[in-house]
Amino acid sequence: METLNGESKLLRIFIGEIDKLGKQPLYQAILFAARKQGMAGCTVLRGIMSFGAGSKVHTAKWIDVSEDLPIVVEIVDKEEKINAFLPALHEMMEKAGCGGLITIEKAQVLYYRH
Repeated sequence: METLNGESKLLRIFIGEIDKLGKQPLYQAILFAARKQGMAGCTVLRGIMSFGAGSKVHTAKWIDVSEDLPIVVEIVDKEEKINAFLPALHEMMEKAGCGGLITIEKAQVLYYRH
C-alpha cells in the first residue's frame, strides 16, 4: 500500500443528487472510477442546502423538499494522480450533461492509514 503524507491535493466536485451517468448516479460513477484508478481515497457528501451558477436554491427542509440536493465528492491524493484522473472526470461530467463545479486545493496530509 502506498503511503500518502505531506503535500497532496484535494479534488472537490460539486454536482447534484439527480445527476446521472447512464442509469448510475454520477457521484457513484466518480467514486468507482477513482477507486479503479487507484486513488488514495474518495468521500461522497450530501449537502442540506446549496445554490450554484443558476442561483436556484436547493434545500433539504421538509416543507420545501428538493429532489436535487447538493453532492460533494472529495478525492485526496498526490498531484500527479489527481491530474491523471482529470480527463476521466471531465469525460464523465460531459457524458452526464450536467452542471457542476470542480476545484483543486492544496492539502497537507497528516495521517493516512488503513
